[in-house]
Amino acid sequence: MMNDLDPELKIFLSAIMERKAYDVMVLDVRKLTSIADMFVFCSGTSNRQVTAIADHIQRHLKKKGIKALSAEGNSEGQWVLLDYGHIIIHIFLEPVRQFYDIESIWSDAKKIDIKPYTALTGQDSEEDIYHD
Repeated sequence: MMNDLDPELKIFLSAIMERKAYDVMVLDVRKLTSIADMFVFCSGTSNRQVTAIADHIQRHLKKKGIKALSAEGNSEGQWVLLDYGHIIIHIFLEPVRQFYDIESIWSDAKKIDIKPYTALTGQDSEEDIYHD
């Protein structure tokens, strides 16, 4: 349910979706770790798109007064990690995402239905997030 999650999640998802990231997944890890409340995973089709998604997220959120605590991997464009404290965003080049399969490590985490959030950001569903 949206009410018990971070109200900023829709801002994060909006920034992600504006750059056509695909295969977006949000995991609620509050009961499993103290390092974050949520992990957001998404993919890009090229190194350039992965970097563009990460840059856009950081710019978009900074305009909203939300600054990343750290950002790693942006120069390579294979796996960018943006740490916002309570929300950690992983942006992968698809083959790298498949290789590391980080989501499976957190298989006990509750998967968040992002449809209510995508409706708020102008997207109808996950299927609207597509490859370039």
